[in-house]
Amino acid sequence: MEIRKLTDRSLILSVLRKDEDIQYYSLGDLDDFFWPLTTWYALGSGNEIYSIGMLYSGSAIPTLLLFCKGDTYPSMQLLKRIRPELPGKFYAHLTPPLINVFGKDEILENYGLHYKMVMKELGEDASDPQIERLKLSDIDRILKLYSVAYPSNWFDRRMLETRKYFGYFIGSDLVGISGIHVFSPEYRVAALGNIAVNPDYRGKGIAYKLTVRLCNDLSKDADIIGLNVSTVNDHAIRCYRKAGFEITGEYDECLIGLK
Repeated sequence: MEIRKLTDRSLILSVLRKDEDIQYYSLGDLDDFFWPLTTWYALGSGNEIYSIGMLYSGSAIPTLLLFCKGDTYPSMQLLKRIRPELPGKFYAHLTPPLINVFGKDEILENYGLHYKMVMKELGEDASDPQIERLKLSDIDRILKLYSVAYPSNWFDRRMLETRKYFGYFIGSDLVGISGIHVFSPEYRVAALGNIAVNPDYRGKGIAYKLTVRLCNDLSKDADIIGLNVSTVNDHAIRCYRKAGFEITGEYDECLIGLK
């Protein structure tokens, strides 16, 4: 088996499609919007590819995605062999137990086990006049909400250009938001993200309403709609299950500093 750097999007697509219910982030990163910021690694032999991973360099700290089903041995070998090429510091999303490739002193932060969830049944969007599609001009209100409701949130304001962000308003105040981390009409895939509700308004079903509205809008352009959520975030998991999502996999999320 040999390590390859892949640059053929059609080949990468054919591999990712086999496990699209855990590879939705990587599928979305094939889009022209993200593609120039990606590096793709594969372990293969001849025409067969046994494992594939991607390093995304579009943020201040790069992120490595490496997911698999069943036998983890090929992915473990891939990770071990690309390790010398990885940056000194990066975020990692890894199917268990791939995190064990790194020593305890190299795991700078461990954000715990996360679920991958995919929408299996589209919830009915009950019209609510307090939900509005957000625009670039709403950026100040959006940042203010995140500072209160989700200060650790990773938000790329460029994603507002997709028009796939929705806000819940009480009067003129933005108190809830739903959006995306990945969206590609070309590859018919989306990954939800940046979902937050002001603490003063939680427990009123706002997150559920925003999630359903967003998913109904995304369903016009995407066949696969996924999201990632911490396994200890029971409230969010219940909300997403109610909205039609099912758990399709698990992964460890951490910050790595190589020695």
